Amino acid sequence: QVQVMESGGGLVQAGGSLILSCESAGDSFATDVVSWYRRAPGKQRELVARITGTGGTTYADSVSGRFTISVDDAESTVYLQMNSLKPEDTAVYYCQRNRWGSLYWGQGTQVTVSS
Repeated sequence: QVQVMESGGGLVQAGGSLILSCESAGDSFATDVVSWYRRAPGKQRELVARITGTGGTTYADSVSGRFTISVDDAESTVYLQMNSLKPEDTAVYYCQRNRWGSLYWGQGTQVTVSS
């Protein structure tokens, strides 16, 4: 069973930064796809950023240029660097690890951006 655990959420003022961590001990990320999703109050879950085993990245238009996803394989951790945060970024952020089509989710971490 693959474990996934997010951390790093919190309360920040608009314009500030946070780094979210997605820890997933075990095998290398090299063959997996790891994604960050978020669910804001009253809204559907949406894809925020994704990184493939070869390092390819995808971002939602709403975060492109502000958020950066990266992998530290030695630390078994995927990071989401979030800069220039806006109140509309307020949501619970979830990490998903896709290993050969099997999806593993964390419990989520709350990010709240005050105006």
